[in-house]
Amino acid sequence: MHSLGIPYEVVTDGQRSFVVVPAQFIEKARYEIWQYEQENQAPQTSAPRITAVLQNGVPGVVVYLAIIVLVALLAGEGAFGRNWVSAGRVDGSLIRQGEWWRAITALTLHSGLSHIVGNAGFGALFGIMAGRVLGSGVTWLTVVVASGIANLVNTLLLDSSHRAIGASTAVFAALGLVAGFVWRGKLMKQDRWPYRVGPIVGGLALLAYTGTGDANTDVGAHLSGFACGFLAGILLTRVYHYVPNENVQRTAGILAVSLVVIAWLFALRIWA
Repeated sequence: MHSLGIPYEVVTDGQRSFVVVPAQFIEKARYEIWQYEQENQAPQTSAPRITAVLQNGVPGVVVYLAIIVLVALLAGEGAFGRNWVSAGRVDGSLIRQGEWWRAITALTLHSGLSHIVGNAGFGALFGIMAGRVLGSGVTWLTVVVASGIANLVNTLLLDSSHRAIGASTAVFAALGLVAGFVWRGKLMKQDRWPYRVGPIVGGLALLAYTGTGDANTDVGAHLSGFACGFLAGILLTRVYHYVPNENVQRTAGILAVSLVVIAWLFALRIWA
């Protein structure tokens, strides 16, 4: 106050201290104190970076591959006397009528060897990447839920005649999951803007390179899968302290498989 030419006196009541100034200087003194507080307040700290506990992503990928191969074999044999493709594919009209399970069962169906090999390869790659930072159980439960939602969203945005099968929506949900979690969790050095946007750019580049394909490619499903996976990755950074727990991983893995099994029970009218 002295350096600003404001006369003042400090008084105390034994517990608190007060700065007393003449009435004509009150407004100026208040402004100078406010400005001092603004300049010297503690800097706001951003959310801390997550220290990821690297885990084994192989078990989840093994189960993923086993499921799509098993479904391919059962569908090829027409098990339970049903046409698995017509019973489990994405069908815009039937989904609108309430057959939600098709959004999940369609993820396990494929049109041929090249289709299943492609989704198996990329699914294993992105699944391993996600499983390393999020664990097999949490990764694949998140992928099943995110890709199921993505299939529903994509279907409702398209004409009711839309039909689709394939695990590619789940594949790109896994890719989006990695990108969202790495970006929001700040697993890469992000003091400079190229590092901050690196995970997002990398994920979008892989999506563009592997997810656009030819005229038969369901680009909308790939984009919605990536978007839902990305949002799920961001959400998981909020609860990551639970993720490395073995019981959480085991429970999540059981739920992931259970969702697929329950969806097929509905689809085949075994349980409906």
